[in-house]
Amino acid sequence: MNAGVTAGERFRSWAEIQANAARAAGGLEALGVGENGSVALMLRNDFATFEVNMAASQIGAYAVPINWHFTPEEANYILRDSGASVLVAHADLLAQIAGGVPEGVKVFAVPTPDEITVAYGVPAEKRRVPAGAEDWDAFVAASVPRTAPPRPSHGSMIYTSGTTGRPKGVRRQPSTPEQQAAGAQEAALFWGLKPDPAIVVLMNGPMYHSAPAAYGMASARLGLHMVLQPRFEAEDMLRLIARHGVTHMHIVPTMFVRLLRLPAEVRARHDVSSLRFVSHGAAPCAPAVKRQMIEWWGPVINEYYGATETGVVVWHGSEEALRKPGTVGRLVPGGILRIVDEDGQDVKQGEVGEIYLRGPHLSEFTYNNDDAKRREISLGQLVTVGDVGYVDADDFLFLCDRKRDMIISGGVNIYPAEIEGVLIQMPGVRDCAVFGIPDEEFGEQICAHVEPAAGASLDASSVRAYLGEHLARYKVPRVVELTAALPREDSGKIFKRKLRAPYWEKAGRSI
Repeated sequence: MNAGVTAGERFRSWAEIQANAARAAGGLEALGVGENGSVALMLRNDFATFEVNMAASQIGAYAVPINWHFTPEEANYILRDSGASVLVAHADLLAQIAGGVPEGVKVFAVPTPDEITVAYGVPAEKRRVPAGAEDWDAFVAASVPRTAPPRPSHGSMIYTSGTTGRPKGVRRQPSTPEQQAAGAQEAALFWGLKPDPAIVVLMNGPMYHSAPAAYGMASARLGLHMVLQPRFEAEDMLRLIARHGVTHMHIVPTMFVRLLRLPAEVRARHDVSSLRFVSHGAAPCAPAVKRQMIEWWGPVINEYYGATETGVVVWHGSEEALRKPGTVGRLVPGGILRIVDEDGQDVKQGEVGEIYLRGPHLSEFTYNNDDAKRREISLGQLVTVGDVGYVDADDFLFLCDRKRDMIISGGVNIYPAEIEGVLIQMPGVRDCAVFGIPDEEFGEQICAHVEPAAGASLDASSVRAYLGEHLARYKVPRVVELTAALPREDSGKIFKRKLRAPYWEKAGRSI
């Protein structure tokens, strides 16, 4: 079989995908999308996901992935902030954001394929291209291929939130040819991705996240054969590994936990001996979980640490994970790491401080329409995402806690300020505090403590229902506590640490 993408029982070669991307690039240019423009995509992993990304790259536009769990108001914000003039979405997702697409945005629908329909229980009537949208496949087929040399690629503009609660688009300058070449070398180091017809990549993470998007597009640029899992399910992953002889994967620690929870006889039923290089990041991985996975799959598991803003900066393999339990690794060549105190001065080796990073060979970035926020997280050329930790005598980095309040649940970043900004508007809510608490499977889950207004009648279910109307489901707290009076500092600010601490003390960990 020629190299390409397998999705369910469908297959499309890279030659076909690239030809479609050239036609899509020509069509988008004819619509007026050009250099520095934005093309939004709200797609699950599918052939069109690669076509849209490649087409945007050819014409020097930003590809802007939108989380397909989003509500209309969340999608509307990103479409407006990014200045997207085109949206490409799976047909069934358009109903979900009805009313959220700004006027003037051209909407294309991709018919929802069989394997995604089954995985998500999509009703038959929602699979088809709806009224008001144009069929993406028909648009591509009718467009004249772009034959001019590609413009400098801007890549994706991934939206990542911060302590202010509003997502911010990470907008990079185009990469130079030298940076692109160096990026390919780095992908070989920390993801094991290189030109090799024997490599088979299993793609199971949604490409609206920065790490799966980078991993998927790196695999695409190398022309590696890819298998798309429509939705993560532990035993189904094992079936796909055995069926396709999967060699490479990118996963998150929550997937490890779910895999290890499978009965021993189920795990033994599936051959995973083809695996050669499994990468994980995005969230802390418990040392015991890492050890059990290495015992099962062998020394093929590799971990990296970085962020959307920094790229991969720290990395280690299985042998180092067993020798240094809990580490996230050591600096990759060309990476820069500083750990500083409150005054921005370097701490001594072994002392805990805030982590500032810069990945190797990445082009400069700012936050779209918000350069001030970019400056806030800077220390010279380095940036922080709010983690604190230390480096040991052998230069291995260990994370201790987060200086900021970000929650990582199942590898997904969740920002309390965004949830609090919605919750405080609920009738009957006087004040609130949202934070992360331990979760055995997901690492963390969301907890909300709510102080009702005088005379208000609230309960946990009504709070969750209200938030569910305004936020994606994964942002709705599982735990809601009603508190007559939230603890406050002298300034009147909620003493969130006092609320958070008891949950973590019981768990015996702080991250």
